[in-house]
Amino acid sequence: MKTHPFINAIAAILYIVLIALGMNYVSKHAGPDNNFLAPIAFLSLFTFSAAVMGFLFVSQPIRLYFDGKKKEAVEYFLQTLLFFGCITIILFLVVLSGVGNNK
Repeated sequence: MKTHPFINAIAAILYIVLIALGMNYVSKHAGPDNNFLAPIAFLSLFTFSAAVMGFLFVSQPIRLYFDGKKKEAVEYFLQTLLFFGCITIILFLVVLSGVGNNK
């Protein structure tokens, strides 16, 4: 199954949005008595996120690399990073412009 680097970048952004929404929900509804479990939960989430992002960013390039398509593997990885970087820059510009502020 071959996907496009743009699809992988969008999937990464959607994953981040879901995690951010979940963390926002938890921060509003969790009580102060979660002191022991909170660091464990966050470290577990960090580890899981690293695995998800690793899969989205390097699974296809690794397949290409082991199929002997080294140049295509590097290009695919760099294109995924480029698309993800562009989306990230756009998100920062939206945040800095104040769109969505309820002031």
